[in-house]
Amino acid sequence: MVVDFGATDAYLNQEKEAGMPAAIVHIPTCIGAVVIAYNIPGVEGLKLSNENLQDIFMGSITNWNDGRIKATNPGMNLPDLALTVVQRSDGSGTTYIFSDFMSKISADWESQVGRGKSLKWPVGIGAKGNPGVAGTIKMTEGAVGYIGSEFAFAQKIPFAEVENSAGNYILPTLESISAAAQGEIPADTKVMLTCSDDAGAYPISGFTWIILYKEQNYNKRTQAQAEETVKFLSWLIEKDAQALAQQVNYAPLPQKTVAQVEGHGLLMGILPHVIV
Repeated sequence: MVVDFGATDAYLNQEKEAGMPAAIVHIPTCIGAVVIAYNIPGVEGLKLSNENLQDIFMGSITNWNDGRIKATNPGMNLPDLALTVVQRSDGSGTTYIFSDFMSKISADWESQVGRGKSLKWPVGIGAKGNPGVAGTIKMTEGAVGYIGSEFAFAQKIPFAEVENSAGNYILPTLESISAAAQGEIPADTKVMLTCSDDAGAYPISGFTWIILYKEQNYNKRTQAQAEETVKFLSWLIEKDAQALAQQVNYAPLPQKTVAQVEGHGLLMGILPHVIV
């Protein structure tokens, strides 16, 4: 099967790009996030610090009434309840975004677990896909795990406020996720938005990119095919499509990002490379 483009939540690094048959362009289309979902009966408004997340997902916190979590949530009645970590058993961009965040906030995580779409987990039980992780958390009192924000919003799954780079505890919303892209974005847009410097940004956020060949003269593609592809991608980053993205719980691109994609010629730079 021949397709016009692919999609990814993790940009292609130099090694992967070098293995491609031709140059690749990354076009950000919207912004998603990873939420920390939990099942603690009677507990709402949970806050988790960077240290809490490191200790939970590396296995040194095993009970919800641990003093380290209590210190982050003063006055909250946290039960004497065993903590069960739930993670993705399948490879995913969700795991990559989460592990990129964890690698930035924890030197121990970066050295012992690292970044990847699939990981060797230090603790926890696996489940397949966002539905699998969400279902396991719902069925397991004391469970905690990570889920794509678009799924968590749609399913109304409880999730925590997370400490960001400014030290603020941020609830994931379309506004706080979009704010993660307010900082400097490189011309090729290849950057992970985790741990954004924006004081109002939710810290476990990331672009969803469309990727396609810059040289469009492959497989006897015509000028018309290339032009229609670029027209579609141009529409995808504009107002109407961005509004549709919000309806399915993805955060819109900030206008500065849209202008950057257009201004740096990531889209129009494709057309001169097709066969006329």
